[in-house]
Amino acid sequence: MQATLLPPRNPEFCAPITSNRALGSCLIANVPMQELLAADLRRAGLQLVEPEDAEPRAIRIPIDNWIELGALLLLGRNVESARLVDNDGNTLAWKGSANPDECVETIVTDANCFPVVYPWDLLRMNEEVLALMDETSLLGEISPLASLSGAIRIGKGSRILPGTVIEGPVVIGPNSQIGPNAYIRGATSIGANCFVGNGAEVKNSIIYNNTYISRQCYVGDSIIGTHVTLGAGTCTENHRHDGRHHVSIVQGKPVNTGRLKLGAMLGDGVSTGVNTSIEAGIKIGIARMTTPGTIISKDLM
Repeated sequence: MQATLLPPRNPEFCAPITSNRALGSCLIANVPMQELLAADLRRAGLQLVEPEDAEPRAIRIPIDNWIELGALLLLGRNVESARLVDNDGNTLAWKGSANPDECVETIVTDANCFPVVYPWDLLRMNEEVLALMDETSLLGEISPLASLSGAIRIGKGSRILPGTVIEGPVVIGPNSQIGPNAYIRGATSIGANCFVGNGAEVKNSIIYNNTYISRQCYVGDSIIGTHVTLGAGTCTENHRHDGRHHVSIVQGKPVNTGRLKLGAMLGDGVSTGVNTSIEAGIKIGIARMTTPGTIISKDLM
């Protein structure tokens, strides 16, 4: 059976992560999203084709959806034209028609499927993918004084220095340096050529390639773009004191993120001064800079 990946519907909602890259190029577990989804479809036995080459009964999947393969195959076995929706009514995929609204049947799935609309949905997708990782691969140099547990993948040429603690699932790309005395945990992916300094902590985050996290930083539930420099002591807040879901501003409107923990979303080339504090749910646009001791309480786009 054929399947085809369609363009995302509102990629601008994922700014600043998509401000200078396509949504399909956003990294999930250090792999571009489009490559990751395509590989999953092929493993499921589907023939992946370009949208213009898709036959009428091909499964059509917008790239900005995370769909469990079981739910997708349930759609594929349906005889009539049909669309797959989640419990909130979001259309995830369809077959038998170029337009999902023209499908004869609607299949509602209780599986763990969701649309990727906002930056924090990329975090959720990263969590889901890393949760499936069950193999450890240590190709770098690991100090005997470091502590590693859980599923961990470390790329060739990377160095894990003494006193560092890594609790998987964690993926670290090639030629990165972690530590000494760093703490990496909770569904975190760190790209190639990155640096995480002495006493820094990275938790449940996506760190793009070529990013420098200085000593004594805290990065929690955040997405940090490429070529970012976090000055020493830069900290991201990720938890509201009242315990409510975080709210983030998207195109001038408040959006309930549905997350109890959410840090910062930093575009490529951002540089923070030492001891910068970033409030929860804040977005900082490409190449913006902060001065030492700054408290960021509003988006800097």
